[in-house]
Amino acid sequence: MEDIKVLFGKKVKELRIKKKLSQEELAEMIDIAERNLSKIECGKSFIRAEKIGKLAQSLNVTPKDLFDFGHQKDLNEIREELIQNIKNDDKNLRILYQLYKIIQ
Repeated sequence: MEDIKVLFGKKVKELRIKKKLSQEELAEMIDIAERNLSKIECGKSFIRAEKIGKLAQSLNVTPKDLFDFGHQKDLNEIREELIQNIKNDDKNLRILYQLYKIIQ
């Protein structure tokens, strides 16, 4: 399992992007330096406990949501899941191929 700081950072970045905020904007909203937010998103640093509520509020989520890492899988898990789906279902293979062509 990945380090909690890395998982937390990925979650913050995901939510920030979903909210269409720059690092600068979010950092300003929670009153921290942009470089510190960058370190948090990279998993090199962790947010101070007193800032978690402000971060959650700024991203319009609950503090609990910031620690929900269930949907984040590592690349090997994703790869294996896709391979199994392709092997077991021709319909899924066609759909995945169409999606692949769209994003290629």
